[in-house]
Amino acid sequence: MSEFLEAFNRHDLDSIMGHFADDCVLYMPRGATPRGDRYVGKDEVRAGLAKRFEGIPDVHYGEDRHWACGDLGVSEWTLTGTSVSGQQINVRGVDLLEFAGEKITRKDSFWKILE
Repeated sequence: MSEFLEAFNRHDLDSIMGHFADDCVLYMPRGATPRGDRYVGKDEVRAGLAKRFEGIPDVHYGEDRHWACGDLGVSEWTLTGTSVSGQQINVRGVDLLEFAGEKITRKDSFWKILE
C-alpha cells in the first residue's frame, strides 16, 4: 500500500492504475450522493482520479500508515494541497481497500469534515 500512495504523490496515473483490478470500483469522498462519486472499471477510475489531480494540482498524502487483514486494507493519511479555487486543504482521511490477490477491487475514500 505504501507504493500505491507513493504513486499518488507522484501523480503517476499509469502506476496508480497498475494497482487496480480491471473490474475495480472507486468511491470518492465527495459527490452528488452520500456515498460519494462512484467510478467503475479502469477507464472510469482513471478519469475520476485525473479529476482529483486537476482539482488539487499539488495534492500530497503524508503522515501515512497502512494495514491489511486478509483481502481488506486501510490506508490512513493527511491530505494537503490547494484547490484550483485557491482553497488550502489539510485533512485527515482513510481509504478502505478490498483486494483480489495483489490488485485493488474497491477503494472507498473518506475525509474528515472541517468546520
